[in-house]
Amino acid sequence: IAEVKAFCEERGADIEKLLASKAFQKVALIEDATKAIVLKDAKAVEGPLDESVDKILINDESKRKYLVLAENVNRLFRAIKPDPSVNEFLPVCALIAVIADKTRTLTPPADISKVMSGVEALLDRSIAPEEYLIRELPESFRTDLSKVDFEALRKKFETGRKRMEAERLRGLLNTKLLQMYNLNHARIDYLEKFQRMIDDYNAGSINIEEFFKRLVDFARGLKEEEKRGIAENLSEEDLALFDLLTKPEMKLNKKQEQEVKKVAKELLETLKREKLVLDWRKRQHTRAMVRLCIEQVLDKLPEVFAGDLWQKKCDLTYQHVYDSYYGEGRSIYAAAQS
Repeated sequence: IAEVKAFCEERGADIEKLLASKAFQKVALIEDATKAIVLKDAKAVEGPLDESVDKILINDESKRKYLVLAENVNRLFRAIKPDPSVNEFLPVCALIAVIADKTRTLTPPADISKVMSGVEALLDRSIAPEEYLIRELPESFRTDLSKVDFEALRKKFETGRKRMEAERLRGLLNTKLLQMYNLNHARIDYLEKFQRMIDDYNAGSINIEEFFKRLVDFARGLKEEEKRGIAENLSEEDLALFDLLTKPEMKLNKKQEQEVKKVAKELLETLKREKLVLDWRKRQHTRAMVRLCIEQVLDKLPEVFAGDLWQKKCDLTYQHVYDSYYGEGRSIYAAAQS
């Protein structure tokens, strides 16, 4: 507890003041404490936390350190129970936990940096073990960018707690981006761009206003990407296969693009109708049937897909199908719609 208090006090968050406050005051004070915990340089803050705090950069390492300290307090608190002496520590432990929970609510549980670090390994695998898949996020973390009012978001940022608003938007985008990447790995460029923004901000290369502006611009781009399938007359799973076949090296004319779209739709329809039976990934002969079906349908691709390129696309397509379709109508796309 003393370690947590010292950590917070260095950043301008007074735990004793929070404990002494009346119930109706605690919500606002906890907001301030949470805000202080995510600051890079608390020494620049003197006296009450005010709008000057928003000029100080957020540091992810500082947030992580607080959450580790808070979890240690929580673990020790639970270890003491049910000894009656636990009551002595209940108020301060509860407060530390509330601040930690408030901090966690600003961003979703997934850490995009872990996704980025595993991308190369994922792409290089010849078979797809279950454990590396990015699992479907809970319903409470699903995000619909079409419902986001960016102008209202900007006004709230300008008049409110800028640091908190930027963190909330970052969390929203992190969640949505992971959902979209899970459905279509060709969106790796969006992951890289998003991570670069975060890295630049944490390094102090851009201030809070510029960071928020870039987040909003990125959100608009992500919103357009989310609607691209409609413009291409493709479902989300058709689009994922189309992108896999055409990115990054393919330069196709309109006629060739239409031919690839037709092949992608035909392949998925054939696989789902005839080959993706229950537990197809567990038996060698059903895996072989899926692989053969992929090669037969991809033979209909335009002539520009020839030789080693055709073989590469067959390999990637099989890997994609193995990762995404479990059989009997179950897939990452069916789960996303449920």
